[in-house]
Amino acid sequence: MSTAGPAAAAVPAGAANPAGGPRAGRDVYRDLLVELMAADDRLVCLDSDTGLFSGVDFGPAGDRYVNLGIAEQNLMGVAAGLARSGRIPMVNTMATFASTRALEAVKVDIAFNDLPVRIVATHGGLAAGHLGPTHHALEDLAIMRTLPNMTVVAPADADACAQLFRQSLELPGPVYLRLGRAATPDLAATLATAGVPDAPPVRLGRVQTLRTGGDVVLAACGPYPVLAALGAADELARRGIAATVLNVHTVRPLDVETLDAAVLATGRPVVVTVEEHWPSGGLGSAVAEALTERRPTRVLRVAVPDGFVAVAGDQRYLLERAGVTAAAVVDRAVAALR
Repeated sequence: MSTAGPAAAAVPAGAANPAGGPRAGRDVYRDLLVELMAADDRLVCLDSDTGLFSGVDFGPAGDRYVNLGIAEQNLMGVAAGLARSGRIPMVNTMATFASTRALEAVKVDIAFNDLPVRIVATHGGLAAGHLGPTHHALEDLAIMRTLPNMTVVAPADADACAQLFRQSLELPGPVYLRLGRAATPDLAATLATAGVPDAPPVRLGRVQTLRTGGDVVLAACGPYPVLAALGAADELARRGIAATVLNVHTVRPLDVETLDAAVLATGRPVVVTVEEHWPSGGLGSAVAEALTERRPTRVLRVAVPDGFVAVAGDQRYLLERAGVTAAAVVDRAVAALR
């Protein structure tokens, strides 16, 4: 087995970026994994030449870092074998390769056997926008949430990434953890700036209520969609419309009870969902499927339009261009309430 390379200065998991400002979820995950591997010899890090672990010193856990190269199907098969042998493998690759290139191995080797493999998928959504459509992952939530036994998680910021990753280690089955690439705004700081009281703790499998309002429910997953929902709530408030904002970081299993209670509290069977995903099969579809089994509910989706994004650019630019914005959420909410 190989180590990742020469030692680098460690940063405490969840800590602020040494240069100031927010951190990337994948960096926080990496630092936390190194810390946890030193304390738990069941944990194994399987890499696909991502570069995420370059310069990382795993210390005594160095023989539990394995770089299998760009061979995602093999990556999943090796992870399944290790999990079957009592290990807890962390599979590291890009979201589009985990959910499409390696899908058969994820389905047959991991999900079918209900094995405790953590698929840590970076560059989710349009986070790899500079690399073009081949590296976008706008279908991964739809694919992964259809697989039996799979837990699907999309943290809203780096702090939530650390918390949800820790909590996921207690689960007996597989987990798909969708992360981005670059640093994203800190959710607690965003709420504080808006004068919103502290949100409840992040709990795997439970919706996090960020704001409450009696007119409409905005449900979002992932960093920029959650920020768009919060921004929309501010604008709606200026128009006299009070919105509940829900951070649906766990897409599967979906916390239907909290979603349903939020809708009932508004007195209107209307939800606007926000996601960095194509409209089909993602958060909007999951919410619609769940709520309409209980009562007729109108679900309006703000998502990346159904087409390939054939323009190179950074994540924020492409999301703005695709219409995943606070303004779009406001428009959908206002139209629904007419």
